[in-house]
Amino acid sequence: MDEKNFSIKYKEIILPHKYDADFIVYDKIILEIKSKKEIVEEHTKQTLNYLSVSDIKLGIIINFGEKSLEYKRIVL
Repeated sequence: MDEKNFSIKYKEIILPHKYDADFIVYDKIILEIKSKKEIVEEHTKQTLNYLSVSDIKLGIIINFGEKSLEYKRIVL
């Protein structure tokens, strides 16, 4: 598992901002780790952005902020 930076390309221009995914697992899964009260729409949008700029089709958000583990699976 490695942290990965993704460049953002818009209309054939590489933007100065980059996306920083928490972990890439087996080069096939983007794993986002959170410690929040709950998984919210912002976390889902963030993971969808990571998926859209990569060749990866599966994202998993894991939240350790609840009493028990919460997760959300996102497929492009």
